[in-house]
Amino acid sequence: MKSLLSDEVVAVRGVLTDTHPVDFHALGVAGAIYRITLPLRESGTTVRLETPHHGMEVDEKSAILLYRAAQELLSNIYKFAAASAVTVRLGCVSHAVQLKVTDDGGGFDVRTASTGRHSGMGLRLLRLAVGTEGGEMTIDSSAATGTCVTITLPLD
Repeated sequence: MKSLLSDEVVAVRGVLTDTHPVDFHALGVAGAIYRITLPLRESGTTVRLETPHHGMEVDEKSAILLYRAAQELLSNIYKFAAASAVTVRLGCVSHAVQLKVTDDGGGFDVRTASTGRHSGMGLRLLRLAVGTEGGEMTIDSSAATGTCVTITLPLD
């Protein structure tokens, strides 16, 4: 029998894809997100998962959005960042749940990625989805420090 955190995630054209449906009840949001870091870990990237409020209650809609957000962000790191280290932090902050994904890769021009005609569609759609749920998304990126994307969704 395969482990729930084993080889159920693959990278197809740089997109991290689950080969099996995600069971948030069995894995939790943090476990599901950790599972999709497998291709990064297999490529030699050090991945650190921080869950200071382990066992927190997150509604299913928010859990799915956080998972899909992590999937998009980690896919971007896998495809573009050339990062040696990634930190994924999932925790509670004043009546909200927050996902913060940080890498030490090459960074990118946030303005160009946010407005360019043929680039950054995943980030733009992610920002729209987060905003639709009343949340916020911030992106800080530079060649010197890498990228940090923070997504905050209200719990109330």
